[in-house]
Amino acid sequence: MLVQKSMEGDLMDKAKVFFTDFSTKPGMSLLKKLEILLERSGVLQIVEEGKMAAVKIHFGEYGNLAYIRPNYTRVIVDELKKRGAVPFVTDANTLYKGSRSNAVDHLKTAVVNGYSAEVVGAPVIIADGLRGSDEVKIRIDGDYVKEAKIGSAIALADCVISVAHFKGHEQTGFGGALKNIGMGSASRSGKMEQHSNSKPVIDKQNCVKCRMCEINCPASAISVGDYASIDYEKCIGCGQCIAMCNFGAVIPVWDSSTELLSMKIAEYSKAVLQGKKSFHVNFINNISPNCDCWGMNEPPIAPDIGIAVSLDPVALDQACYDFVKESVGYDPFAKIHSHTDSLVQLEHARKIGIGNREYELVRISCSL
Repeated sequence: MLVQKSMEGDLMDKAKVFFTDFSTKPGMSLLKKLEILLERSGVLQIVEEGKMAAVKIHFGEYGNLAYIRPNYTRVIVDELKKRGAVPFVTDANTLYKGSRSNAVDHLKTAVVNGYSAEVVGAPVIIADGLRGSDEVKIRIDGDYVKEAKIGSAIALADCVISVAHFKGHEQTGFGGALKNIGMGSASRSGKMEQHSNSKPVIDKQNCVKCRMCEINCPASAISVGDYASIDYEKCIGCGQCIAMCNFGAVIPVWDSSTELLSMKIAEYSKAVLQGKKSFHVNFINNISPNCDCWGMNEPPIAPDIGIAVSLDPVALDQACYDFVKESVGYDPFAKIHSHTDSLVQLEHARKIGIGNREYELVRISCSL
């Protein structure tokens, strides 16, 4: 059983991760369990009266149904408001074409998926503005990122609350708090910087000239003649062509690019959290093999597990990863995305001082 599961080390050095499962009974709903988890974990102590709190979430691509229900977000918003904070719910525009690549479409999609101000109890703001260019440059002098480009609304907030759906990811193995903060808070140019080493190639034999890659390329880097071809001077490495090809003709180059992406995500996370108080909530359910940026769903790769919170995003993601592995008896992320190393992101985040991979698991018994 996963009881106070952690890596080896002195318990004093371990961050605390608080957890409750999805079991319910009359009088104890999941919304009430989340409220109790937040209160008993002590994470709400970072909230300050009058301070603007960015609740960073993924609104879900149109057609995707694995994203976090807005009912949960409302509980978090209400807890922040009880303590005098000024919360708003936010995400940044996507690099790829889709239903969230500009603020107009993004807000429409958010409302369709239940994320309106009336439902969540706070304004819904697109962090990097109309076309993804509203950004604040934050100097971090990292190994791979010197100046991170963060959506203005998140960069200018007083504190950050990450609310993440823990799931698989096609380029980093899994995505949790760090992915939600690092990639999700970046402006379009910041996302481009993170993806700059992830450029695909064309398998000519599999190309059927359907032009889906050409039509959906946000950089107009693909043209189709006898087969698709990529102009690498224009390619931004967003991976949209890979997602849109149904014939296996667009192939990612899995060399060092996935590791670089993971480490850049960690460094962008550092930029977002630098000088800010924060806490982090991961929902370990509907564990899809790929990101919620896909406008469809595949069967979950693990059972629903629970909700975990922590002041430390690294410890939180490590604990969720351990939970998923134990629930199925193997590492499903490594099996599905064998070209990735899920732990590169966590280890680099630890190395640059975002948090600790060692943790103490505290199970919260939710009772009336």
